[in-house]
Amino acid sequence: MINSVKNKDSTGDYNVKPQAAVSDELTTNVVNLTIPTNYAGSRLDQALAKLVPNWSRSRLQTWIVEKRILVNGQISTAKQLVWGNEHVEIFPLKIAAESPFVAEAIHLNIIEEDETLIIINKPAGLVTHPGNGNWQGTLLNALLHHAPELKNIPRAGIVHRLDKNTTGLLVIAKTLAAQTSLVRQLQQRIVKRDYLALVLGEIKQAGNIDAPIGRHPIHRTKMTITSKGKPARTHYQVIENFEGCTLLQCSLETGRTHQIRVHLNAIGHALVGDPVYGGKPGKTARAIAQILTDFPRQALHAQKLALIHPRTEQINQWETPTPEDINDLLQILRKKK
Repeated sequence: MINSVKNKDSTGDYNVKPQAAVSDELTTNVVNLTIPTNYAGSRLDQALAKLVPNWSRSRLQTWIVEKRILVNGQISTAKQLVWGNEHVEIFPLKIAAESPFVAEAIHLNIIEEDETLIIINKPAGLVTHPGNGNWQGTLLNALLHHAPELKNIPRAGIVHRLDKNTTGLLVIAKTLAAQTSLVRQLQQRIVKRDYLALVLGEIKQAGNIDAPIGRHPIHRTKMTITSKGKPARTHYQVIENFEGCTLLQCSLETGRTHQIRVHLNAIGHALVGDPVYGGKPGKTARAIAQILTDFPRQALHAQKLALIHPRTEQINQWETPTPEDINDLLQILRKKK
């Protein structure tokens, strides 16, 4: 079935944190240990991952970079080899993300809900999952308040994400069986996701972008196209051309972090309003350039979602109209044609 839904007014400031917010980082007791001689020839991060398995290797690598791990009193590197009997000091952090998540009364625009799934139309400004300084005021916190039983489901049933300022459809699993089914569908690329994207510059025909995406080697909060990244494929079709920009429908074959934003920027057509990957409007009327520059978020909306319902095993589809802010921008651009 196809469900066409209207945007509902959303209330609440998603950036406001409760006064009793947990600190992001709390220093805990120093850990002292000695490298066993049978670890001789191992990398430091590999040896530590075995000695203190309660912390992940990536966490330990981060602490090494942050100079929170000393070897014989000296700053170390993850690749540094150990030969046994080295004295290691670890100055760990207790991360707020390791604390139990709190249920919060945050408005959710629920499109459909049954005993298996919740379909949500996420507004701009709402972070999907706690992290990177946003430990509260997120979709996960809202879900725990709406359906307390989700505390028994990993990540409160969240199986895919949208960036903070990307709007649109998300599916939430309410049972472990549903979550397993959805994760498999995502891995097998059964879930279909179509986005509306307003990009800078004029695109005349449909195309495909097939380029691996990975973490930027220097700017760690950004993603980039890199041979060391994971395969990523985006298909796009032209919906409407304007002066200085183009409205696209983008379909994801894979679901990498920031995939549409990175891919479109790579072909010279960054999203309008993208604060991380965006560029400047090209040669166009000053008024148009100013309108595009002033748009306050990436003009990206997850418009369509299709999947096999875990309980009925039938294909379900949902579609939301263009959000108000993007729609208003499109109306202005149409008048400028």
